[in-house]
Amino acid sequence: MRSTLTQKSVADLKSAEKPYEVRDQRFKGLLLRVQPSGVKSYVVEYGRGKRKTLGRADVLTPAAAREAAKKVQFQIHQGEDPHHARKNAETLGSFLDQVYAPWAKSSHRSPEVTLHRLKTDFRKFRSIKLVDLNYRRLDHWRTQELARGSKPSTINRKLADLKALLSRAVEWGYLKEHPLAKLKRLKVDERGKVRFLDSSEEGRLRKALDDRQLQIREARESANKWREKRGYPLLEDLSSLEYVDHLKPLVILALNTGMRRGELFGLEWDDVDLERATLTIVGDRAKSGSTRYIPLNSEALSVLEVYWRQTADDNPALVFPGRHGSRLDNIRKSWSRLLDLARIDNFRFHDLRHHFASKLVMAGVDLNTVRELLGHSDYKMTLRYAHLAPEHKLQAVEMLMKS
Repeated sequence: MRSTLTQKSVADLKSAEKPYEVRDQRFKGLLLRVQPSGVKSYVVEYGRGKRKTLGRADVLTPAAAREAAKKVQFQIHQGEDPHHARKNAETLGSFLDQVYAPWAKSSHRSPEVTLHRLKTDFRKFRSIKLVDLNYRRLDHWRTQELARGSKPSTINRKLADLKALLSRAVEWGYLKEHPLAKLKRLKVDERGKVRFLDSSEEGRLRKALDDRQLQIREARESANKWREKRGYPLLEDLSSLEYVDHLKPLVILALNTGMRRGELFGLEWDDVDLERATLTIVGDRAKSGSTRYIPLNSEALSVLEVYWRQTADDNPALVFPGRHGSRLDNIRKSWSRLLDLARIDNFRFHDLRHHFASKLVMAGVDLNTVRELLGHSDYKMTLRYAHLAPEHKLQAVEMLMKS
């Protein structure tokens, strides 16, 4: 299949049951590979049957992919192999810095956290050759981590990052086989403890959102009075705006949809259907890689309708853009101050997702529906909320009385 790859044509390509490829008509050797999950990646062919992945389509534009493909083909023209770094990437540190990090930055949506973990958690192994990263070394490292008090779930997460790196090393020919293939995950309580808000805490959180808005309006009014006296340009008047910034609509939407933080940060207005009261979480931006649809209840719909009217003049692509229209990257400070204002302890932004699911289960919604709304690919993840519906277990054991 051939086509001139453009932003629109790439976006319009749909996933199929099997992977397929579209070759660019403008640049020979460049192609786009579309996975069943919906992930799209640019690939350049060089030599006989040789390929190099350039990056994901949600990171690279078609123009950038063509430039990257040109560089690869220029290397070939100069007599270099694009994978020439293999000879110099024998240790974990050199492979991570020279090969894996550049690939991750062009292929992952947010690679910084993963790369930082790899560089810090496994820094003692940076000088070790890849072929020497065996089961014995990592099992010993894991034992030391447990002795230091690290949680099994934390250790599993760190090792998952390392295993992913080594899987790429195998795929790209740096290793013949995966050295940690037999290293099993530590057993953990998959259900864990679910933190959600009780009715009092939720009430305080909602009040804190309103109080925060009032504080910001009063501060802006005071600042403008000060500026007016000195003849300085006035800042935007916030008194007529429903929302002084993105925090309140962001939190209210999280409470009513259970969306992940990254999904909220990446949400675009094109994904919002106000007429049908539905949100679309596109597969490329979903943790599971699968597209899902979330119905909007009356509160979530009202928030988005008002926020749309308020931001329509700015014409943002993102629902909650950061500075200069870029993707929002964190809300740590504002979230922490909000919790202090609400007098709520030990509650992460991600726990809003648990709160959403917990309220549904306690209201009698079946677990499979909750799983679909949350976008869990594994039913085990949803079972952590099962204990919140004890009446079902009671009904089950009561059946004994009827026999």
